[in-house]
Amino acid sequence: MLKARRKAIPQALLTAALLLCSCSGRTDSSSDGRGENEDGNELEEIEYAKGDAFDLPKIQSGGEIIMLTLTGPDTYYDYHGKNLGTQYLLCQRLADHLGVGLRVEVCSDTLTMMNHLKEGDGDIIGTDSTGQWIVAPGKPLLLEAINEWYSPAILEEVKSYENKLLTGGTVKRKTYAPMLNKKRGIISKYDNLFRTYAPTVRWDWRLMAAQCYQESTFDPEARSWAGALGLMQIMPSTAEHLGLPLSSIHDPESNISAAARFLGELDDTFSDIPSRDERINFVLAAYNCGPLHLRDAMALTSKHGGDPHRWSDVSHYVLLLSQASYYTDPIVKYGYMRGSETVDYVSKIRQRWQSYRSAAAGRSGGPSPLSPRKATKSTDKYQ
Repeated sequence: MLKARRKAIPQALLTAALLLCSCSGRTDSSSDGRGENEDGNELEEIEYAKGDAFDLPKIQSGGEIIMLTLTGPDTYYDYHGKNLGTQYLLCQRLADHLGVGLRVEVCSDTLTMMNHLKEGDGDIIGTDSTGQWIVAPGKPLLLEAINEWYSPAILEEVKSYENKLLTGGTVKRKTYAPMLNKKRGIISKYDNLFRTYAPTVRWDWRLMAAQCYQESTFDPEARSWAGALGLMQIMPSTAEHLGLPLSSIHDPESNISAAARFLGELDDTFSDIPSRDERINFVLAAYNCGPLHLRDAMALTSKHGGDPHRWSDVSHYVLLLSQASYYTDPIVKYGYMRGSETVDYVSKIRQRWQSYRSAAAGRSGGPSPLSPRKATKSTDKYQ
């Protein structure tokens, strides 16, 4: 396999004079703080953290390797409670190879990140999606281990894996028709459960049914690649928080009941939004992406003169949080997000809710004696 070699340090990183490791050539593993770039110019000498270098043996005995990074689609971001980003996934593979855990420290900017590495507060930096890493001098054994382990094939495997996750290819569920019996106003076999638990959080039961279809297409055995389970796609960590045993997470009533409690918590989180109808949008969005990214979008909305309590304004910045000029804004605390999915999620549920309200208006409650029928063709959760 190809070894890493010393490469020209990008201008933003020049003052740190660190070793850049990539998939081409061979790296000089000397660690005296001096070196040459590809043009033969000697790099500036710097002082490193005092004390013995925290090289590979100490990393392995300590049980973890520390990745310093910036938030971004190529580096590191949260997606449905899972950590993604090409560099993160590469570092996770490296950590597995070394037999240690991976700790990620997200820095606010490049200078802070480089200073942390210089002071010994991290072991490695992933710079972009090309497989280039920066390892501080003084860690020749770590550098050698990376050179021996890394290959372009690993990078391609990681990119393929991430793409598969993001396209929803690993969501396992059956797909049922969006309405069980439109003429009779029966949405699903779980209508009575929606009628029972949606009012506990002052939600229209048909809204909860519309959200359930978006989450699982009414399949109680549905499970996503991220680990979400059941009709309302509840994450195991959320289930634990809500007191829902994993042994019961696929039980329709237990799952819907827990989801109602979670919706109530999110409703409280956005109690500062006075309009009940507007708050529904924020609660749905938070169910999909978490409340923290929404708060970032609300802050950006205020900064740019919009109404942070109006979804039509905030959703614009939810979308813009996929652009570096916005997710690196100092006002943004939680970085990059894939906002298009969240905006689409809210829109699809609102549209289906309207359809359900028209078809199931005024129907009395009671369990449906019917079983859900299979759809004529499969549909993707986010299509």
